Amino acid sequence: MTTRTAVRAAKLDQVCADAVGVARGAITEVDADDIGDHLDVIAEGDRVVTHLFESHLAGYRGWRWAVTVTRVPRSRHVTVCETVLLPGPDALLAPGWLPWNERLRAGDLGVGDLMPTAPDDERLAQGYVLSDDPAVEEVSWELGLGRSRVMSQEGRMETAQRWYEGESGPEAAISTAAPRNARCGTCGFYMPLAGSMRGMFGVCGNLFAPDDARAVSADHGCGAHSETMLGNAEVPVEELPTIYDDSEVEAVAVSRPHGSVESGEPSEEYGHS
Repeated sequence: MTTRTAVRAAKLDQVCADAVGVARGAITEVDADDIGDHLDVIAEGDRVVTHLFESHLAGYRGWRWAVTVTRVPRSRHVTVCETVLLPGPDALLAPGWLPWNERLRAGDLGVGDLMPTAPDDERLAQGYVLSDDPAVEEVSWELGLGRSRVMSQEGRMETAQRWYEGESGPEAAISTAAPRNARCGTCGFYMPLAGSMRGMFGVCGNLFAPDDARAVSADHGCGAHSETMLGNAEVPVEELPTIYDDSEVEAVAVSRPHGSVESGEPSEEYGHS
């Protein structure tokens, strides 16, 4: 048979609760103007009380000064235990701390940076055991070797979801603006991936496409589809020869050099331009 011991709520000690002035005077780290009104008093234990004061410190909106006081039994002399600045319910707080590997986002890794993966990364599975990817199994059996770790099924599903919902999927701006029949899965430049991702994703090999060398979903699309112009190509225009209109000429006076060999005198003649 088990018994439960009820936790007795601390009783507010009135002598400590009345020591508002003692508590306020204990806040000596700042100017008096940085201490606001008395907000509350909290019973922490037998003859232990915490007084809360509004804080006027710049940058600490919603914070409160907390001063804990106490007294010995049968004494009315109140002493200070500690003074601290604590956030209130409406305080402006910094975001919660996260480990570095949880703060990283796509694109954060730069040149020369190293990002080791955890030994228990759920996106990876041991490569020396049978993989759940048939393509990985086939290669491993043929060559008799394999990578230390390969992507797990969960890792591949997470990757596929991220690609499909991003700029490589059907809802990307360039895909929604493309013709309906210009889907990557029917494009001659589309190279399907191997393994379990083959039916859903491939790599674009069109030099002029914005997704060249990137993985795209089969229902992604753009205006550089290999069959875009078939059936809709314009009739080529035959280039015409250059035509010069010489039906009208303009007479221009041309002076011969002084002492012409023909007459020995300066003369003028008219030429055409």
